[in-house]
Amino acid sequence: MTETEFLILSVALIDRIEDSFEATGIDLDLERKGEGLLEVEFGNQSRIIINSQAPMRQIWVAAKSGGFHFAQTAGAWLDTRTGEPLMALLSRLASEQTGARVELD
Repeated sequence: MTETEFLILSVALIDRIEDSFEATGIDLDLERKGEGLLEVEFGNQSRIIINSQAPMRQIWVAAKSGGFHFAQTAGAWLDTRTGEPLMALLSRLASEQTGARVELD
């Protein structure tokens, strides 16, 4: 995958993540910093940061419980260590950090 292809995919992915968080109806603020970084701040002041890393062709996630790296494999964004899908991990992290069940599409 070229850097240009990655940038197109990563911007679309971060757009999708942003839309998914907005659709949850939970207390949060979303802040987009450029096309490649999304900061999600929950009502309890905890945060999840999603950031594209073009040189690595990865999406990085920073959360209260740690950092995670995702690469596209067979059309899916999967954790490079565990194989967990990105949206499943974000749902789990958001649920942990808010104390409420959060399901992202």
